[in-house]
Amino acid sequence: MNSDGRNTDSLKNTTVLVSGASIAGPALAFWLQRYGATVTVVERAPAMRPGGQAVDFKGATHRTVLERMGILDDVRRLQTGGHDQTVIDADGKPLAVIPGEFTGGDLEIYRGDLAVLLYEKTRDGCEYVFGDSITSLTETATGVHVTFDKGAPRTFDIVVGADGIHSNVRRLAFGRESDYVEHLGYYYALADLGRFDGLEHGAVMYNELGRMVAVGGPKAPAFFVFASAPLSYDRYDPQQQKKLIMAAYRDGGWRLPEIAARIADGKDIYLDSLSKVSIDRYATGRVVLLGDAAYGNTLGGFGTGLAIVGAYVLAGELAAAGGDHTPAFRRYEEQFRDYAKIAEKASAGGFLAPPTRLRLRMRNWTFKSRILLRLMLRMTDNFATDIELNDYR
Repeated sequence: MNSDGRNTDSLKNTTVLVSGASIAGPALAFWLQRYGATVTVVERAPAMRPGGQAVDFKGATHRTVLERMGILDDVRRLQTGGHDQTVIDADGKPLAVIPGEFTGGDLEIYRGDLAVLLYEKTRDGCEYVFGDSITSLTETATGVHVTFDKGAPRTFDIVVGADGIHSNVRRLAFGRESDYVEHLGYYYALADLGRFDGLEHGAVMYNELGRMVAVGGPKAPAFFVFASAPLSYDRYDPQQQKKLIMAAYRDGGWRLPEIAARIADGKDIYLDSLSKVSIDRYATGRVVLLGDAAYGNTLGGFGTGLAIVGAYVLAGELAAAGGDHTPAFRRYEEQFRDYAKIAEKASAGGFLAPPTRLRLRMRNWTFKSRILLRLMLRMTDNFATDIELNDYR
């Protein structure tokens, strides 16, 4: 044990491959290396991805895990500070104000800043392989034989899919994405479109039925949500994504034509569906899922907290079992499934881009009622703290 009482060799001689270097993967790597495992993180992107939307932490449970990781002060240092957002009409007049405490939780930080922080805390003790991806998983009596798109084949004791809603590991080990991922009727997009002058109310959100755009705030330089049936496109082709976003916003009120025109030359374009993962088990054999790969719900508001807490629990159970994956995976799921149920309930699309005038008025009215707002904040805090954390020593 080390000076703080933690068993630092309980996973000695255990090799773990983690797919995904966003939040869940590096958070898991943090704990696994502390417990003595040999960890490799493989990431399809060529490097850590900066920027992105802001993510947040809520309640005592999230803060406790950040404290035990020793990064709470770092997160506070990097936090955006939160911003109120004004809902406006087509003339730019305010309709309601969404307070920063609702959108930003207790601590709000850019996803990219958090990912880089976790990477910096783990890169000296873990192996990171960028620009590569897993092509096959074959379980044997003693491990998982893994082939890669570029690298040489290797064998690991355990493989973890921390690679998001469109998880490659889940597809290879559990089956096709359509069996586990449900499209929720909306898409969202992020884009750097430069600064927008003349925003009297700073960070603003403008709605038309079934679509929303927000500019001037910390969520992204420009943030879009729009209703749509499933779209067919290459998630790694920004030009295809630009065309789809422009088609969704080519006309309308306020400054939508101006915003749509900027998309053609926009930077850091990202488009994805609002989808929900439903899966009956988190593990099969020596392969286990973590974060959005297991319990994702796009823009549901709890994904980052679930990833951080899930990594803590999964690594802790592996350490407690001395690397024996069978009881560790069982205990991880037993402890975590009820907590992760919040991801099954949330649906952000109809809230951010209401499909009817009545629902749009009700959404705006919610933020004018202090009683309803306090009730929503209390509910989210209750969901975020609804787990009893073990102290894995």
